[in-house]
Amino acid sequence: MSDGVVRSVSRSHEHRFSKEPVLSIVLRAGFGVEGDAHAGATVQHRSRVAADPTQPNLRQVHLLPSEFLADVREQGYAVGAGDLGENVLTDGLDLLALPRDTLLRLGPDAVVRITGLRNPCSQIDHFRPGLLRLAVGREADGTIVRRAGVMGVVTAGGAVSPGHEIHIELPAPPHHRLERV
Repeated sequence: MSDGVVRSVSRSHEHRFSKEPVLSIVLRAGFGVEGDAHAGATVQHRSRVAADPTQPNLRQVHLLPSEFLADVREQGYAVGAGDLGENVLTDGLDLLALPRDTLLRLGPDAVVRITGLRNPCSQIDHFRPGLLRLAVGREADGTIVRRAGVMGVVTAGGAVSPGHEIHIELPAPPHHRLERV
């Protein structure tokens, strides 16, 4: 039995906010999504490249729960698969509750190790004004809550397509909560 399922997969050859949904993506170990602008062993995000281009790329794959898109739609925002820049849209997984270093087995071969939370920036408001407040909020105690998915690195390559099962392998304790990467 699966822990979740892949709802959609997306990539973009160009550095842009949204990605195009495709029938399948290929993950490469230590690299990311073939044909995606954010793939590489070292950081590819433009602001991080400007700060230090030798940093390891902890953001090779962006995974987003489809439940977040459903919540956003309920608030009146028109969003679809790939619109928020995710590579893998999941269903049935509480990605944000998983500890750092959790392994996600996507389909028969691919494995992604979760490195942390996506830290959405003001670009999300350029895409849809006001959307940032839904992607980043605060608890009653002031703690920042990021809801725009998780980032990971590919530890085993393979093709990933909509409908593929996702299996979770938790790391050995102690578990560490996700922080922004």
